[in-house]
Amino acid sequence: MEKMDLRYLRSLSKQYPTVAAAATEIINLQAILSLPKGTEHFITDIHGEYDQFQHVLKNGSGAIKRKIEDEFGNAISAAEKKSLATLIYYPEQMMEQVLRNRDGMDMEDWYKVTLYRLIRVCKCASSKYTRSKVRKALPKDFSYVIEELLTGRQEISDQEAYYNEIISSVIRTGRATELVIAFCNLIRRLVVDHLHVVGDIFDRGPYPNLIMDTLMHHHSVDIQWGNHDVYWMGAAAGSPACICNVIRISAKYGNLDLLEDGYGINLVPLARFAMKCYDKDACTCFKLDYREEEYDVRDAFLDEKMHKAIAIMQFKLEGKLIKAHPEFQMDHRLLLDKIDPKKGTVIVEGKEYPLKDTFFPTIDWENPYELSTDEKDVMERLTMAFVNCEKLQRHVRFLFAKGSLYKVYNGNLLYHGCMPMNEDGSFTKVNVYGTEYAGKELYDVLESYARKGYYSIDPQEKKKGQDILWFIWENQNSPVFGKAKMTTFERYFIADKKTHEEAKNPYYRLIEDESVVNRILAEFGLEGAEAHIINGHIPVEAKKGESPVRCGGKLLIIDGGFSKAYQAKTGIAGYTLIYNSYGLVLAAHEPFESVEKAVQEGSDIISHTVLVEHVVRRKTVADTDIGRGLKETIRDLEALLAAYRAGSIPEGELQKGELCS
Repeated sequence: MEKMDLRYLRSLSKQYPTVAAAATEIINLQAILSLPKGTEHFITDIHGEYDQFQHVLKNGSGAIKRKIEDEFGNAISAAEKKSLATLIYYPEQMMEQVLRNRDGMDMEDWYKVTLYRLIRVCKCASSKYTRSKVRKALPKDFSYVIEELLTGRQEISDQEAYYNEIISSVIRTGRATELVIAFCNLIRRLVVDHLHVVGDIFDRGPYPNLIMDTLMHHHSVDIQWGNHDVYWMGAAAGSPACICNVIRISAKYGNLDLLEDGYGINLVPLARFAMKCYDKDACTCFKLDYREEEYDVRDAFLDEKMHKAIAIMQFKLEGKLIKAHPEFQMDHRLLLDKIDPKKGTVIVEGKEYPLKDTFFPTIDWENPYELSTDEKDVMERLTMAFVNCEKLQRHVRFLFAKGSLYKVYNGNLLYHGCMPMNEDGSFTKVNVYGTEYAGKELYDVLESYARKGYYSIDPQEKKKGQDILWFIWENQNSPVFGKAKMTTFERYFIADKKTHEEAKNPYYRLIEDESVVNRILAEFGLEGAEAHIINGHIPVEAKKGESPVRCGGKLLIIDGGFSKAYQAKTGIAGYTLIYNSYGLVLAAHEPFESVEKAVQEGSDIISHTVLVEHVVRRKTVADTDIGRGLKETIRDLEALLAAYRAGSIPEGELQKGELCS
């Protein structure tokens, strides 16, 4: 046995110091490999829609309803199954309603019936896990009671009285409501084992901060960064251009309250500056796209001026970035120096257009990309506010800890956006600080610089990383953007809508070509009929007949209007995906109205199954990434057993530096 192997096995023997300990763990791990794989839930393009996100999360995109159906079938009515599902989604609210309307109801009987049903659903949900894993998920206050109820067998006469007495005692002691809530929370925890968020938590909707709070308390989650997440990460890192984008888009959608109230970021310096410079300006090009039920229109006068002020600062700062990085190949986006202030026109890609707005009091036409003295002061204050915002920093650190530009997980490739490609289907070579990268290498180098932009203590590396965070947000070769240009300037200032068009990367036309999709999968080490690309970012216009299933099911697009801002265009309220031991279930959702309606009327998101792809053989833990790790551990333990039996390592051997007590 090689010296290095022996050293490793000696280290392993500290954890398993005897033949019995090593053999027991092998038996345990081998048994785990035979369990069904856990259910994965995929959500993307949430865009601040907290209520709809919460509801989809709570119902597991229909996974809980399927568990109830599997367990009860025709044994209880459709209305009872619907009521039970709503209770599991919203136990606190449902219990309030039940207790409020209990006149004439035998509450003891209701508790018994409800708890027996919850126990059955919970047993069904927990059956694919080890007792140890279920035990770790149990709520502290009821861990003993729930474990006894889950492992006890009511149908066996010797245990029937014991089992029933537990439930009766809980009711008598006034703890039945809390136990119902605990069971509901546990069921939701067990039904979905792992959550994937395939990008774009931020923007459009008003509550991405609440979504982030929820994700930070989720038991198991990963995140693939979307373009709208990345520039928030850049803003938290201190990138002035990213900060301007965050404020401008928040202003545009009437969401400045998110920054001020949700994150406690002081926007007073910007407000004062905007009123000073644009007080007499109607700012007609900067009208807000707000939702009436969530916005106080009395704020519009000031918000529109702030909107314009930060947009002009953004164009200046982005222009400086473009000039500082010719390798970004974005000179065609330098537009402030193409404005003729006397004629009131701008030249875009060789053609002259009249401007809809010609009031630019802060632009020095000799140096159009230089911030004015007042703008510099505002920008410094805003940067300090973002960098020192404890809650934003906590959220962004979580995005870095749990997130990445892509993820390979259980045979699927997850990313937001596209693989940058040429018309012939080859991967685009992109110059990143003097070196060309393509395919997986491009993702890896961009992610590496993104992390440096936030974490590096080297000022030069940190600055390069911050500039890459902005690059990822809007460069034509960014894998999470995937368009020839971002026509923000044109949408504000030019009436001709042809200038607003953003040509998509060839990827979006080539994803029906199986050879192209297989090439992308192979680039990330995946192959075979069961490998898929799971893609966010691309709104699927269902009302026009577009399908989220591409290339014969090898590529699944799970965007489609989760955000209310997109629903008029897509015709639905988003797609979600469930991947359990039996296969894939892709569902399309209709808009969610409110939590109140869900509780009071038992209404739910109406979902339509778009795709059901069954596996040939039910997947077990052995077929997963976790299973592969367990198999490696088993091999190591078997080698340790062999070393014990060969005498290479004595059982219970004291390692160097250890002392007998």
